[in-house]
Amino acid sequence: MTAQTATSILSDRIGRIEVSATMAVTAEAAKLRAQGVQLADFGAGEPHFPTPRHIKDAAIAAIEANFTRYTVVAGIPELRKAIVQRHACDFGSDYSADEAVFTTGGKLALFNAIQVLVDHGDEVILPVPYWVSFKDIVQYAGGKLVYLQTEESENFRITADAIEKSITPRTKVIILNSPSNPAGSVVSPGDLERIVNLAHDRGIFLLLDECYVYLQYAGTPLSGGSFVEAKEHVVVLGSLSKTYAMTGWRAGFALGPKPIIAAMSKLQSQSTSSSAAFVQKAAIAALNGSQACVVEMRADYLKLRDRILAGLAEIPGITCTTPQGAFYVYPNVSAFLGKPGAKSATELAARLLHEAHVVAVPGEAFGTQEHIRLSYAVCHNDIEEGLVRMKSFFAKLAA
Repeated sequence: MTAQTATSILSDRIGRIEVSATMAVTAEAAKLRAQGVQLADFGAGEPHFPTPRHIKDAAIAAIEANFTRYTVVAGIPELRKAIVQRHACDFGSDYSADEAVFTTGGKLALFNAIQVLVDHGDEVILPVPYWVSFKDIVQYAGGKLVYLQTEESENFRITADAIEKSITPRTKVIILNSPSNPAGSVVSPGDLERIVNLAHDRGIFLLLDECYVYLQYAGTPLSGGSFVEAKEHVVVLGSLSKTYAMTGWRAGFALGPKPIIAAMSKLQSQSTSSSAAFVQKAAIAALNGSQACVVEMRADYLKLRDRILAGLAEIPGITCTTPQGAFYVYPNVSAFLGKPGAKSATELAARLLHEAHVVAVPGEAFGTQEHIRLSYAVCHNDIEEGLVRMKSFFAKLAA
């Protein structure tokens, strides 16, 4: 079957999306690694820490106890209770167990929420830069994206005033990711409260991707779910992946109004059904157990952030905002673009991979043209080696 023939028989909706750029970069890096190339890998957003021991032990115990069968689609009751209690304890929210659903990763929570809320022609406000999957998942649902441009000079800040100006009669959903991937920007408490209330007053649903909410470096972490008076129009999307170093476990959740959570569970019943039973037991251990591991990991990420920022500042031509959360930096590499073999950030990232063996994700995947994303959730030695390689690479490119 030729590519042209395959395209003609595939559905229109699959043609509206692209392969995840971060997954594509990961795959390309894997090819080089298989050839024996030693990479400084800043590509995938994945903690370098192992999953904490008590979480692994809970999964092992569940397997040994033969807790390996199907469960209810939305997650076992004690898990949903743990989700709402953890959130209430940390953020003062007020959800019941039937306002929570456990999903096979945070991305599935996002996918399901958009599928049950967005119809063809509905407008979805999406700040730029954005996480790669937001755009494609909205397009898959048939929604119309309304891009909200932010300013690098303002640390890619998202304001309530800017959100309000983007609203039209067709606005159905606003997506916020704070702290954000890729820039690590954080919506201020004042702006977040105004946006939550603005959406509530207009009958617009606010999807809050808070998978990095515990990885905030300035001020006290805040959830949009804290504003209980507006919870009717708020859907909190969470993940254990980044908080507890559980990326491969595929453990996510959503908190929201009962009708929306019920609709997400219905959709999930026809796709993945429940998440793996033993993963649910591990999630309970993560949520109910000591949170000291979260504090320790965040402290190390802060050290890694400061080191990579200092190293990037020593490379002539590169500028970078200071991320206030998550574990990414988003340096501006416009000084090097337009040179042979580096006409775009995509071309530059490819050269960086193949010539310097440094893995980065080009900014086009996040909606900007002059940046690359580097994940600093790596060991300290990799930061040092990557900085040495990048400094040499960019010096040669500037020559």
